[in-house]
Order: sequence, then structure tokens, then C-alpha cells
Amino acid sequence: MGRNPVTWLGSPTFPNAARDALSDVQLRGNLAHATTTIRTKRAAAVSELPDWEELRRSGEAIKDDVLSNLDVYLERLEASVTARGGVVHWARDAAEANEIVLRLVREAGAEEVVKVKSMATAEIGLNEALAAGGVSAIETDLAELIVQLGDDRPSHILVPAIHRNRSEIRDIFRSRMSGVDDLSDRPAELAEAARAHLRRKFLSAKVAISGANFAVADTGSVVVVESEGNGRMCLTLPETLITVMGIEKLVPTWSDLEVFLQLLPRSSTAERMNPYTSVWTGVTPGDGPRRFHLVLLDNGRTTTLADRVGRQALRCIRCSACLNVCPVYERTGGQAYGSVYPGPIGAILTPQLGAGTDDPATAALLKSLPFASSLCGACYEVCPVRIDIPSVLVHLRGKAVSSAGATPEAVAMAAASWVMRSPTRFRLAQRAATVLRFVARRGRVKRLPWPASRWTDSRDLPVPPAESFSAWWRRTRG
Repeated sequence: MGRNPVTWLGSPTFPNAARDALSDVQLRGNLAHATTTIRTKRAAAVSELPDWEELRRSGEAIKDDVLSNLDVYLERLEASVTARGGVVHWARDAAEANEIVLRLVREAGAEEVVKVKSMATAEIGLNEALAAGGVSAIETDLAELIVQLGDDRPSHILVPAIHRNRSEIRDIFRSRMSGVDDLSDRPAELAEAARAHLRRKFLSAKVAISGANFAVADTGSVVVVESEGNGRMCLTLPETLITVMGIEKLVPTWSDLEVFLQLLPRSSTAERMNPYTSVWTGVTPGDGPRRFHLVLLDNGRTTTLADRVGRQALRCIRCSACLNVCPVYERTGGQAYGSVYPGPIGAILTPQLGAGTDDPATAALLKSLPFASSLCGACYEVCPVRIDIPSVLVHLRGKAVSSAGATPEAVAMAAASWVMRSPTRFRLAQRAATVLRFVARRGRVKRLPWPASRWTDSRDLPVPPAESFSAWWRRTRG
């Protein structure tokens, strides 16, 4: 990880990464199959609820209330957690959060921790920070385990290993696990191999680390939803539980939580409810961990909150519905975004969380992400909390262009404006454009010299007609 752990160290800008991803036929096949399956099932699950739109609007309103009164709800949460035997820590950035967690793990006398799937810990690069401090972090979510054993990067919020097929997973397990030389690529055998690998880790771990899907401010309760049960093992067996949670994950009351427990499973796994919904409130003697620590993570969130347009990205409940309908994501995969948060939500969240970085390569990546979209609007249609992702994308594009100064695009737009302000200049430009007919192939112009190559590198150019509309009008109506 670099100085800004929201992105991966050395990641190229999105256009360059996407170009490489598009040439990977296996990747595109895996993604097309998986996203088509998920979005079809989601549509069926959502159609069962006649009040789905009302639920979306309720989720939007609750999240906006939280963001407008974040200080009040955070203080209420801290008081509630503390009253029930937990300890709350405040982390301004990734470095501070990692330092807190590493200190707590050392105080517990652990050299190895088990982890529940968590986007927040991936965002801050916790695994790498723990490894640098001599602590091994074991991912227990099956997809996260596949990514970890394969020395890979996740490519999806819900299904981090969506870019892998089962034959590739079998090869990873054979190379990194013991006693599985005869392992086939049957899903049941792969799951059993992972279960045997993780079982001894669960039984010996002193410390577990989790994220949080939600936290209820009124009671200090923390909620994690999952499909496998590995998280439940982490949340109950170890003596110490450390939860790292973004400060925006709050809901005020249990009634508010009920709304999101309907929205999230249908939008993510296309289920009516998650198979495992774990809720814990502080420390209960004789039941579960003896020590509970809650690390509240800012890491760019309060800066994002100050942007009246961009702040709606903080409504996100990490369902991944926007990824599964995005035509850009389906063709490039998540790794092309160079970020823990891929797809449409990553294109608006990552640039805001990472704003202010002083690393030129990271800054270039962040500026490129809002352009990783066709603005088709499908992401907004499926978002369970009604984040208007296309509007935020356009807003962030405007900020990127304004900060870039006299770019080739800005110069081209200024030149076009100058041409269009004069009827004479506009007619001359139309006539000059007809020369493109001589370099066209099958009705399209596929390659032009620089600086026009900036356009044709990404898209074809339609061939200008032999006669412009204005010329036709003068000839036939003049």
C-alpha cells in the first residue's frame, strides 16, 4: 500500500488498466457469467416486494439524517458501547487505525488473528500493517481466502474472487494448502478444503478482527451479515474482538436497522435475508469475547461529508448492486479500478476518500476514476439507498477538469467554441471535416494522428456526410 491505502500501490490510471483487462478473454467470460447470474436473481428477489421503492426512499432518508447529524449519533454510539463494557477508539486516518489495532493485538498476546470479511480493513491496508508488525492475518471468508492464498487483489465488493473460476481456485488451493493434491474443482470439495484449512485457525485464535455492516447508536449494537458462517465463528470464539467501522455505518435505532436488513440482502446476494446475521452489544460475561474494541474510522469521510453533492456516496451500504449492472465493470473487472472499492461506487467514493494525496501516481488514478463510466444510469436505478451515482460522477469530472488546467480536451473544447461562434468558421470547418472520408474504413474513422488520437484511442468516429445539413438546406431551400 502507498501513503493513501484507499488505492493499491503502483496502480495505473483506469484507461491503461482497462485496456489490459479487456484483452483477458478468460476474465471477461468469468465476469459476464457471474454478473448476469447475480443481477437476474436480484431482480427476482426485489420484485417480490410491492413497497421496494418506499423502502429505498426510507433507506435514503435514514442515511441522510445520519450524515446531517453524524456528530450526535457518533457520541451516542460511543456512550452506548462504553456503558455495555466495550472500548471505543477514534482513528483519523489509516495509519492511526492500523496503529491502534496492532497495539490491541499485541496487548492480547497474539501473533495470529482471524478476520471477518471487511472492506474497511482492506481500505486501510490492515493486513499489510499487521504483517509488518509481526502478526499474521487469516481471512476466513471463502472468497477473501482465495484472494489471499492466490496473492491476488479482490475485484468485487461482495464476491472478491469473482474473476476466478473454479478450476483456477482448485489450482490455488493445491499450491497453498497441504493434503489436497487430489482436490477436484467441484464446489463441494473446494468448500470442504477451505473448511478444514480454517477450522484449526478458529479454535486457536485469541483475537478476531471484523468490520461492521451497521451499528445502532441507541444501544451500541454492532451488526455483521454474511452467508457462510465463518464470520460467526470469528465473532464468538476468540477472547478479544476488534471491530473497525467507518463512521458513516450508523443507524439511529433498531427500527431503522429493520429497513436495511430488507434492502441489503436482496440487493447483494438476492436473498430475502442473510443466512447469518450476527449482532453483539458490548461484552456479556460468559458469552462471546471477553474484550470488545470498536475503532471508528474517518480516513477522508468528514472531508467527503463537506461536499454537498459528493457526500451521498457515504450512504453506501456496500451491497455491490451497482457493480453487477455496470457495463464498464462487466468488461474490465474490479482490479482495473486500482482501488479497494471497484465499480460505479468506487468511481465516486475512492476519489473523495483519497482527496489530498501528495503522490502523483495516486492522484492521477483518482482523477481518472470518475471517467470510468458510460453514465447509462443503471447504477442509480438499482442502488438501494438511491445514490445518484451519475450526478456525482459528472460533479467529480468537473472538479478533475477544473484542477487540470489547459488539458488537450480543454483546448479542443475552446477551439470548438471559437469555431461555432461564427457561421462562416462553422461552414469552413464542416467542409474541412469531409477529408475524413478518405481515411474511413467501413463507415468509421478508427485512428487519427495526435491530438485527435486521444479520441480515437477510446472510440470510433462516425464518417462525416459528403454534404452537410446546412449545405443541403442552402441547395434545396435557398
